[in-house]
Amino acid sequence: MDHKFIWNAWTALGFAGQACFFMRFVIQWLASERKKSSVIPPAFWFLSLAGGMIVLVYGIHRRDSVIIVGQIPGLFLYSRNLWLMRQSARIPSSL
Repeated sequence: MDHKFIWNAWTALGFAGQACFFMRFVIQWLASERKKSSVIPPAFWFLSLAGGMIVLVYGIHRRDSVIIVGQIPGLFLYSRNLWLMRQSARIPSSL
């Protein structure tokens, strides 16, 4: 099997999605360190949603059913968490 690394706009988009997923853990870690307790700030869910959508688009472009099926449930969960936070007024409705 010959696997070549191909760098193009789609590869960059895929890496951007992965960067969102990575940054959500950095944000969560920093927020937890600041409070000296495990917390999940709204930014974690926004980055999760952004990363999930980007990786889903990348998966659709690549016609990769594993990526597509893997991302869709997460998008519902991330959206639901943001909705619940907004309903409890932890996220201003002006966003």
